[in-house]
Amino acid sequence: MAMNVGGSDAEDEVMSAINTTPLVDVMLVLLIIFLITIPVAIQTVPVSLPKANNVATQTKPENIVLAVDHDGAVYWNSEKMADNAALLVRIKEAAVKVPQPEIHVRGDKEARFEFIGKVIVDCQRGGIQKVAFITEPDRGAAE
Repeated sequence: MAMNVGGSDAEDEVMSAINTTPLVDVMLVLLIIFLITIPVAIQTVPVSLPKANNVATQTKPENIVLAVDHDGAVYWNSEKMADNAALLVRIKEAAVKVPQPEIHVRGDKEARFEFIGKVIVDCQRGGIQKVAFITEPDRGAAE
């Protein structure tokens, strides 16, 4: 049985290999913990969630109401617009006001979405930041 007491070249070398055994042990423990806790976290209690009601809008004098009837005609407050180009000009004029007004779109339920979509695109092209849709509250939900 020999013992090496003096300085040796083998002991002075820097070890450049990383021991990955502790890393693998930690990762396996974490994997097991996640496999056990995920099914517990995913379980939910079956409940009947409440139905949401419409929030009443606050009418401000600077709000602009755009109404779209079932034929696709657009009304600026109560004034009928000649075409989408005239609507876009009015929207651009309103967009530069400070504070910028909100656009409230009232679409007829029989109107094609194409007509309402054109109004939304005009609002976007005109630079309006807030566009809202006006609906009637559901009478059955109030009871």
